[in-house]
Amino acid sequence: MDQPGANFGIRRIAQVAVRARDVDASVDFYRDALGLQLLFRAPPGLAFLRCGDLQLMLSAPESPEFDHPCSVLYFEVDDIDTAYRVLAERGVVFLGEPHRVHRAENHELWMAFFRDPDDNVLALQTRRPLV
Repeated sequence: MDQPGANFGIRRIAQVAVRARDVDASVDFYRDALGLQLLFRAPPGLAFLRCGDLQLMLSAPESPEFDHPCSVLYFEVDDIDTAYRVLAERGVVFLGEPHRVHRAENHELWMAFFRDPDDNVLALQTRRPLV
């Protein structure tokens, strides 16, 4: 039996906030290095970028409880080797090369981890079909 109000319609995550002590440097990184689309900036020190259906909000921490690294963001790419090479050429420093983290029945999951200017850990990921 459904509880009253149990089906109220959460469909997806629309926005993720990422702490950015230097919003300008973070905009440069996410826009210029990662290639995300800058949507707009808003006072006081906010920037919004598009990543697929997700909106990424860069913001300076308003209070101590918000001054912490973000959760790991996993950016899906079609070709992790090419993405790794292009981002490295743009100055992104990776924590290691792309590597397999899981093998499933019909694909392998590959990832490569890196950091943004605020030391937040980010990752590239791709699923490679088994042939």
